Amino acid sequence: MTAVAAARCQGVTKKFGSVLALDDVSFELKPNTIHGLLGRNGAGKTTLMRVMTGQEFATSGTINILGEPPLENAKVLSQVSFIRESQKYPDDYLVKHVLSTAGHLLPHWHADLAEELLADFQLPLKRKVKKLSRGMLSALGVIVGLASRAPLTFFDEPYLGLDAVARQMFYDRLLADYGEHPRTIVLSTHLIDEVSNLIEHVLVIDKGRILLDDSADSLRSRASVITGEAATVDSFVGAAPVLARETLGSQARVTAELPYSELRKADAQRGGLTVEPVSLQQLVVHTTTRGAA
Repeated sequence: MTAVAAARCQGVTKKFGSVLALDDVSFELKPNTIHGLLGRNGAGKTTLMRVMTGQEFATSGTINILGEPPLENAKVLSQVSFIRESQKYPDDYLVKHVLSTAGHLLPHWHADLAEELLADFQLPLKRKVKKLSRGMLSALGVIVGLASRAPLTFFDEPYLGLDAVARQMFYDRLLADYGEHPRTIVLSTHLIDEVSNLIEHVLVIDKGRILLDDSADSLRSRASVITGEAATVDSFVGAAPVLARETLGSQARVTAELPYSELRKADAQRGGLTVEPVSLQQLVVHTTTRGAA
């Protein structure tokens, strides 16, 4: 592990009574990188982010955020933005109060960007937060997360309440602002296909353990999807581990741990087969399904 990590977890375990939510978790977040924290419901994603942002105590292990432990560390926590789908606000708060509070608490806050995003998402400043629809609440979280420009920003699926058009607007604005103001961003999401073009590094967690920790490009090329006549597919795959198999008559579609390359694609085509790189969503589904077996 390098000394320049934006965050580092080493042997982190978290128990809630007899429930093991995090099990000996170790990884680091690279600086100025968009990470995808991926996994099924109950896999441990939110617990991990709460522990990393000082909102939960780890049962054991060490956590460093920007080189320091986060618990009761105002200096570190002022550099972190943690946006959740279930974000709670005081009952009497208007939208403008949320943004004003964020501006006071987050030293990298960019008010002009917040105003642009308010217009983009058509969010009324004087509306009471408790009167906002789920979509508007999601938009408010997205605005705070982007305009914070915090060196370390966590998005715990706050955009699920947005419709497809608004989610795409979020992705576009995130990528544009990240390009101009790089920082470390963690996207925790089930919508893997939607964010796959944004993610540079992938962490897959299942049952509290890290199953995958690698660059998105490396993971995409780790496996291949081979389609064609079943016997020819089986011969081509050989002894490579098979992640998934579908058959229809004499045809088969197999996802196997064969590194994708243009050379392998050309070799397959000569045998009447098609070869494609596996998508991040396919890889995560196959990996977590296999891990649960």
